[in-house]
Formats: sequence, structure tokens, C-alpha cells
Amino acid sequence: MDTPTFPDDDTVAALTRAWVAEAVIGLNLCPFAKSVYVKDQIRYVVSHADNEADLAQQLLTELQHLQAADPELLDTTLLIHPRVLQDFYDYNSFLDVADQVLEDAGLDGVIQIASFHPQYQFADAGPDDIDNYTNRSPFPVLHLLRESSIDRAVAAFPEASAIFERNIATMRDLGLNGWNRLAFVVSKKQHQL
Repeated sequence: MDTPTFPDDDTVAALTRAWVAEAVIGLNLCPFAKSVYVKDQIRYVVSHADNEADLAQQLLTELQHLQAADPELLDTTLLIHPRVLQDFYDYNSFLDVADQVLEDAGLDGVIQIASFHPQYQFADAGPDDIDNYTNRSPFPVLHLLRESSIDRAVAAFPEASAIFERNIATMRDLGLNGWNRLAFVVSKKQHQL
């Protein structure tokens, strides 16, 4: 049996940064992301975990790191895990484990975990629906966000509840061909780094 090969950490981080810049910020899928991106307050952690138990342990470590860090220096963490939970349904099931890790760490209500995956699929969508692409990333990601930062961003963006609907409209306007062109740009930027 062939051992799967994975891109090196620099490539994984570079592709993820390019996705944040071109998709998340470029398409304005998250109006709060640009500020922390420009201020370099995003921590990109490439996990070497190859099983759920190790990923859960690393998640705990990253939750504690984010909680202890100065918010002016570190606002959010992207825990990128290319070696585990490649199947979306396995990943989706792991989100219950992630929520339990968060609760056991006493950080429920302090930090929130958002989910992104290359095969992300909303419950009411087909696997190829463009709506899913609002949460599609180059690799599986657990995004750790400070609740206080979310509260500030929502206060500054009075129509925060409309973000999801606006994102769906953006993706439908872009279409799959537009997304594929964007993915090409992300990949090309990675090769230029």
C-alpha cells in the first residue's frame, strides 16, 4: 500500500494564506478578516497529526495558546490539518469532538471554532452546489476565533446576520467556473512565493 504524500508545511501554509487573501478577503466572504490579515494577527499552524486523538490534543494546545496570547498580537488561529480528516463526513463528525475539547478547556464562550474543508457541504446542499464553496478551503481547517473579537466585529458591522445570505449570492454570481479561476490564482500565487 502506498504511503500518502502531503505537501510540505510551507506549501500548506502558503496555499492557505493565498486562500484567505483571494477568497475570504478578496470575495469579502468575511468582512472581519481583512483587519487581522493586514495586522498579521493570524496564526497559521500546520498540524502533523495523522489521527483524531493527536489532532484533538493539538487543538487543545492551540486553544490554550490563543487564549493566553495578547489579542493585539494574535487574534485568530487557523489549525490546518492536511493529514487527517480528509473525508468531509469524518471531519464533520470530529466537530463534536472539537466542541468537547473547547468545553473541557473551559473556553466555551471565550473562543469559537469555525469549520472549513475542501469538500465542505451544507446539510441542505448537494455535493457540487456552489453554496458549499463559502466554506471550502484548500485543506481541512479548524478556525479558532476569539468571541470578544467576533462581538466587536458584529458591533461594527450592523448587518452581520446578512453575511451568510450575501456570501451565497456572491458564490452564485461567481459560479463554479469563477471559483475554479480563483483556485488557479491561489495556486499560482503559492508558486510565486
